[in-house]
Amino acid sequence: MTALDTNVLVRILTHDDAGQSERAAAFIRRQDRVYILKTVLLEIEWVLRSSYEFDREAILLGLRSLLSAANFQIEDENAVLQALEWYEKGMDFADALHLASAGEMEFATFDGSLRRTAGKLGIGRVVAI
Repeated sequence: MTALDTNVLVRILTHDDAGQSERAAAFIRRQDRVYILKTVLLEIEWVLRSSYEFDREAILLGLRSLLSAANFQIEDENAVLQALEWYEKGMDFADALHLASAGEMEFATFDGSLRRTAGKLGIGRVVAI
């Protein structure tokens, strides 16, 4: 199995470089399975939002398309799916992924916005320092 870098998946999602997009797609088609790290998904969200100025809906569509690909295996898929649900409801994706990855542990933070959003969503594991 091969793990993919952010730039490979961004080419697939944006088609901003036709040659690289086709090479990336062809590489993935030749693989039985490819592995997507949580950190790569985190970076994809940041790149699509900050560099490409994609809105939340477009980012969600892109990330969900990766998760539904037949030959993609996602690191900690349940946490990623939970993070996407919280992201869709308005939480910052990085915060959502950190919180979902913490599982049942308390998540201690100075971030007031994270605490407020978690409270609004009924996520009770966030504690203030």
